[in-house]
Amino acid sequence: MMMHIDIAWKSLNKYGEELCGDKVEIIHAPDSDILVLSDGLGSGVKANILASLTSKIIITMLNEGLSVDEAVDTIAHTLPICKVRQIAYSTFTILQLFHDGRAYLVEFDNPACIFIRNGKLMEVPYELREIAGKTVRESKFDVNLGDMFALVSDGVVFAGVGAILNLGWQWENVAQFFLECAQKKMSVYRTVASVAQVVDNFYMQKPGDDSTFLVAQAVPRKNIHFFSGPPVDKEQDEKLVRDFMRGACKRIVAGGTSANIVARGLGRPVRTTLNFTDPAIPPTGEIAGIDLVTEGVLTINRTLEILRTFCEHNGDVDLRQLDADNGAAKMAKMLIEECTDLTMYIGKAINPAHQNPDLPINFNIKMNLVAELSECLKKMGKRIKVSYF
Repeated sequence: MMMHIDIAWKSLNKYGEELCGDKVEIIHAPDSDILVLSDGLGSGVKANILASLTSKIIITMLNEGLSVDEAVDTIAHTLPICKVRQIAYSTFTILQLFHDGRAYLVEFDNPACIFIRNGKLMEVPYELREIAGKTVRESKFDVNLGDMFALVSDGVVFAGVGAILNLGWQWENVAQFFLECAQKKMSVYRTVASVAQVVDNFYMQKPGDDSTFLVAQAVPRKNIHFFSGPPVDKEQDEKLVRDFMRGACKRIVAGGTSANIVARGLGRPVRTTLNFTDPAIPPTGEIAGIDLVTEGVLTINRTLEILRTFCEHNGDVDLRQLDADNGAAKMAKMLIEECTDLTMYIGKAINPAHQNPDLPINFNIKMNLVAELSECLKKMGKRIKVSYF
């Protein structure tokens, strides 16, 4: 099954706490994506340590091929005992989504996983099982394209309790909100941003508990071809354009010289727009059959800034940045929301304009930008292939 898992998450810390008592760990393993959400007892430093230990132990052991039983048993013998409550305790949810379409879900004391398929809430069939003295819910089922999963900590279902809402937001209402996001075909990134806003509002911007939302969705694979920089050998121009135009996918060209090479190869003109919505980012261009044509280094650098923020905040990004009307925002939006597989065609001819005299000789700014762009997208779980010319 040709599918990719889009993942985004965000935590709101309990008001007044610097550390979050919830912890999310994600690993993009060769055969699956493994997601763990743990919620440490209480809040602050202790809760953070409990949740961090729990999530890190579970995901490391599962990634090494060990069983959930072994991971939970290790947690039971590792976590420190709370002197006040006499329990060593962190709740957890494990969701493993295999690339062949299988799913494995284990839940211990967290709100139940919200599972949405074809615009409807689905019940997850589960069995109760005891592992190291803990009763867990275990589920095995198949995943279809479009399926969405939302994992939340209890701070989400108790949002607004005693203030705006008598009993909090409650699981059914949270599930309904996620369902509405899915029915609107919102990406996981926009869904997380929307839920975060609602929870923050229910708490009147002073969360009474750590609140975490982790959303994963099985999406079809979407290819983008990206071309930037002229080849060292001009004789390669035609071959590069042929390769770049091969197959059904979206296409991005970055750089004036690159745009001229593509236009010449296709026998189509380049039209430059005079749309300066942001004076720091050069205007975009147009070539028939190419989805996005931008300037080179400045635009790629700004795109990279957006992607860095995205990586640092786990897919939680200011949507105004993605929806802005400029080349960098459009490029970032395509790479984040419309791409699972990126093929980069990078010409290695040195452009004198990109050489900085303060930097070591032969240091190519664009090459570094391209390398970092590639690394950033790999961290998001996207498949990257780079061809140099």
